[in-house]
Amino acid sequence: MARVLFVNGGSEGHINPTIGVVQELISRGEEVVYFCIEAFRERIEKTGATVRTFDGQQFIQAFISSGREYALQRINGLLLTADIVLPSVLEQIQGESFDYMIHDSMFGCGRMLAQILKLPAINSCTSFAQTKADFDRVMEPFFTTVPAEIAKPVSDTYHSLTEKVKQKYGVEIESPYEVFCNPAPLTLVYTTREFQPHGEAFDESYKFVGPSVTSSSNPERFDLAAIEGKRPIYISLGTVFNRAIEFYKLSIEAFGNTDHTVVMSIGARTPLSDLGEIPGNFIVKPYVPQNDVLQKTKLFITHGGMNSTHEALYYGVPLVVIPQSADQPVIAGQVASIGAGVELSMQTLTVPGLRDAADQVLSDSSYRNATAQVGASFRQSGGYRRAVDEIFDFKYRLQR
Repeated sequence: MARVLFVNGGSEGHINPTIGVVQELISRGEEVVYFCIEAFRERIEKTGATVRTFDGQQFIQAFISSGREYALQRINGLLLTADIVLPSVLEQIQGESFDYMIHDSMFGCGRMLAQILKLPAINSCTSFAQTKADFDRVMEPFFTTVPAEIAKPVSDTYHSLTEKVKQKYGVEIESPYEVFCNPAPLTLVYTTREFQPHGEAFDESYKFVGPSVTSSSNPERFDLAAIEGKRPIYISLGTVFNRAIEFYKLSIEAFGNTDHTVVMSIGARTPLSDLGEIPGNFIVKPYVPQNDVLQKTKLFITHGGMNSTHEALYYGVPLVVIPQSADQPVIAGQVASIGAGVELSMQTLTVPGLRDAADQVLSDSSYRNATAQVGASFRQSGGYRRAVDEIFDFKYRLQR
């Protein structure tokens, strides 16, 4: 049995794919100590892991304090989280020993902790992976086209923060890529190489294990019998960017009083009363057990988050993707490129446009065929069991 230090951030999209991995590690005899924010304690404790937390509010405040307009500002925000995460983790594990660590690809200062603790590290990548060459191409316009009066202060802050981290924690940071992507000797990517953009560019240190899909880890009170045999349209903008009253009203106008049964998840921050009269063919809830609903769904209208997209494709559900931010436009592009759905813009969305997109995907069998094909490849890829196989192979190679 090995002791595993697992460090993650505070986002559904980064937490959920690790649930099955932790459960599988523990079932195979590993002891896992898992760091996250308090909001996810119960969910992680159900896996059998020991949960320890750091301050989620301070973490978020540090991350957003440098701005979000440019990628280097976000990287500076991640560097600022070091003073929240590192002292907390180091204090809480003082006197303990671990055999290896697993860290998130973006949050939690994983690469820094691995250096400080001198532990073999595994990178848990819940979004699309990035090579350094691709990352540098994305970053290049900031240094070549952004006016110097904007770029220089941001760049100066980056250099100041990396020097501070070096002086305070003894951690060398060679590039922004190390901060943003936390590269490690082994990277677990929760998709397939075929769905990953430019999947052929990644070497064998990247293991594309497929979606880590488990049964609903946070079940909500929902009567699944109410949609049994009705093959509903399911609408959700996820758990972060879901305060979108106008979008929900537009969806009601598009599909209200039609032959479609519609399940719509609106999150906790949107009062149901703000949506006006709810048509009889709509079921509207703050949250629903997404995996359970998707297995009964004929079409998913989504923001295109990595978890939501993977879960829909895993169960063979075609999509209408309306990306909001972050990597969602890239994900939407991948969905469209494989023929598993269509992409719409929230800025130009109309009632007829949404209705026509839904009709197009539902009436054209090519979308269902493409989704069934990619879903089969996802289910065959191994998911969290394959991830743990790769972890154990990594562990055994360390012992040779």
